[in-house]
Amino acid sequence: MTAELLPSRVRFAPDERVVVEARISGPSTATVWHLGERVREVTGTGHLDLGTLPPGGYGVEVVTAAGVLRTAVEVGDAGSLRYGFVASYSPGRDVGAVADNVRRLHLTGVQFYDWAYRHADLLGGGEEYDDALGQPVALGTVRELVESCHEVGAQSYGYAAVYAVGTAEWPSWQQLALLDPQGRPYALGDFLFLLDPAEPAWLAHFTKDLRQAVDEVGFDGFHLDQYGYPKRAVRPDGAVVDVAESFVTMIEQVRHALPEAQLVFNNVNDFPTWRTKHAPQDAVYIEVWAPHVTLNHLAAVVRRARGDKPVVIAAYQHVYDSAPADQSDLATAFTMATLFSHGATHLLAGEADRILVDPYYVRNHPAAESTLALLKRWYDFLVEHVELLMPNELADVTGSYTSTYNDDCDVTYPDTPVTDTATPGGVWRRVVQSGNRVVVHLINLTGQRDTVWDAARETPGDTGPGQLRVRRTGSGLPRVRVADPDRSARLVDVPVRIDGDHAVAELPAPHVWQLVLVDHVPAKETI
Repeated sequence: MTAELLPSRVRFAPDERVVVEARISGPSTATVWHLGERVREVTGTGHLDLGTLPPGGYGVEVVTAAGVLRTAVEVGDAGSLRYGFVASYSPGRDVGAVADNVRRLHLTGVQFYDWAYRHADLLGGGEEYDDALGQPVALGTVRELVESCHEVGAQSYGYAAVYAVGTAEWPSWQQLALLDPQGRPYALGDFLFLLDPAEPAWLAHFTKDLRQAVDEVGFDGFHLDQYGYPKRAVRPDGAVVDVAESFVTMIEQVRHALPEAQLVFNNVNDFPTWRTKHAPQDAVYIEVWAPHVTLNHLAAVVRRARGDKPVVIAAYQHVYDSAPADQSDLATAFTMATLFSHGATHLLAGEADRILVDPYYVRNHPAAESTLALLKRWYDFLVEHVELLMPNELADVTGSYTSTYNDDCDVTYPDTPVTDTATPGGVWRRVVQSGNRVVVHLINLTGQRDTVWDAARETPGDTGPGQLRVRRTGSGLPRVRVADPDRSARLVDVPVRIDGDHAVAELPAPHVWQLVLVDHVPAKETI
């Protein structure tokens, strides 16, 4: 058994006792940290009861002879959906390793990809069947996976295509087809045809299927999928369909039919996020493709999506199919750094040890040990600092605080430029207001030829130490702490000195992503 710490649940309620499983021989002492402050220590064997904790993110450490074991726990809900996937439902498969990975990565939601019999007949295959592409499915296995999610506090989302009908069912629905300019139905490949998702007869059938899936399988909700096209089309009766509006109607009707369900709609390539982000669903989910190919594109997609719901970005790292694991891991790290620092999560990891490299999730990629270690470190970091990263009320103040005109908060390096956008050879800086705190994100792009997120990356260059300069409030000094998912997992203090009206802090060189937390300590007297 590999020594590790696993929280018993992916998220804890404020009145719930926090328990962490220590897979270590003999007794161990766990130290609980909150934003770098020691909270308590607990000694025990096996399952360590850490007691109740106030809302927030926490790091948990156990020191062993072999090194330090870490995990994280979230108490309450800071407003994020940490999304994973499963895509294999063979009869008799072991679900325990999946549940462990859900706990390990703190996944609060799991998408059950292609679990259904057919796209327009979800439960028509009986208890065991082959799905539309010939993959074996046992509903008993699906139910066991759903229950394993529930046992650790994660929610299950059944995959459901909102407007796709297979060849066998198409004769019953072809009068609702979305037609191309040649009068042919739009399709996915040669086995799925697309119809108007807002048509009442289809919605009555679709929502009935979804209700049956909740009742018979136990899903908490649904991942409502589409393919990003068409944007507008004509039906056989001559009606012109604005597909964005049809999607909104569909979401509203599914919500009406299943008021208790969790709903996540796929805005393929940001279509039509501007309309669906306000619809009655529980997260804003976007699957990105070209032209969204750079880190700047990812950041812009997230900024447009942010509002009153969690944001999830499906950015499939195809790079693992063509580049060594170490270079691919760096690509994933830059992707996660961009998304996490902008207040979004990343759909990438799932099953027991797989990552997504293809939109057909069955073609997932077995993750190397280095990739698994990267994901654990970074997902732990996300959860431990969740209150600094995910809340909807966080405000980007980069343009208001940085540069010489503002001179309120900025970072410099001796020989490395600091930039407002992701730029090869520089450190990408973003400043966020979090209540009375300021959070500075530093992403190190030195040594990179470009900022394509799905391409092999080189090891970041050494920037040397940085200098944070922040305007003081009153006569006191701010407190400055630094964390890095690869170098210093929890926040640690750095030296701060007075420089006139400003305070200056010396920052260690960043690896991929460094988070800097500035707390303005109230002064006892004012200047």
